[in-house]
Amino acid sequence: MAKLEDFIAFKAALQLHKDKGTMNLVEDIYKKCLGQVESKDSDVINYVRDFYAPFTADEISLKIGELLSPIEIKAEVEILYQNIENLHQACPKNLGDWYFTGEYPTAGGNRVVNRAFINFFEGKNERAY
Repeated sequence: MAKLEDFIAFKAALQLHKDKGTMNLVEDIYKKCLGQVESKDSDVINYVRDFYAPFTADEISLKIGELLSPIEIKAEVEILYQNIENLHQACPKNLGDWYFTGEYPTAGGNRVVNRAFINFFEGKNERAY
């Protein structure tokens, strides 16, 4: 997994937490992830999903548009993502939506995404695996 803070959707959700005054939730997620470092893969819960849970796809998309719009631009920029339901319709035989939903197909994936969140929170500039 790449560094979470390199993803624009992560940056947008982080900014939304800052805007809404919910950075305490970000710290809580970090503590939950940290608490599982020594757990067996089969016992690891993906707590990073909680980071995105307070926001709708539309809220994240709007914030991405704001973040990607240069200050000097006069036009409104809006980023639209295909929702997961439509992705499933478009690709009915491909269930590999884990990259978008966080529903990883393996328990090891949960460990990796949690490690990526720990690295982000601790300011470590490294990949999670």
